Amino acid sequence: MSTKQSGTISIALSQARHQLDLWRSQQPNKRTRLPKEFWQQAVALAKEHGLNKTSRALNVKYYSLKKHLDQADAAGSISSKAEPHFIELMPGTTTPGGVECTIEWAEGHNAPVRMHIKGAGLSELTALAGVLRSGRT
Repeated sequence: MSTKQSGTISIALSQARHQLDLWRSQQPNKRTRLPKEFWQQAVALAKEHGLNKTSRALNVKYYSLKKHLDQADAAGSISSKAEPHFIELMPGTTTPGGVECTIEWAEGHNAPVRMHIKGAGLSELTALAGVLRSGRT
């Protein structure tokens, strides 16, 4: 029994593989680095089809493609600002000055930031949430 998966690959993967094979056949040195444009295309395909399937279909090293994918994700996360999805402050559930909470957030691939707050009132937490939401520091 064969361990290879038999199946079809998408048209986009097939076309990219054909282009890469053609480019490789035209290179006198078989160790020539792949062009930046190819890696950009491969990263886009990996986001759509998955890393393993794309690396196998294009016949490129898994970890090379993963490195390019991670670099693209890092560059994308720096340029895009994440909005908080949900902040809920429940009035009446705490006593004045008795609020204790931990707020945690992450920006891109940076380490998460954790803030522990004890003894703040609901109005102070509301003001803090507004500052965090607006991105002003």
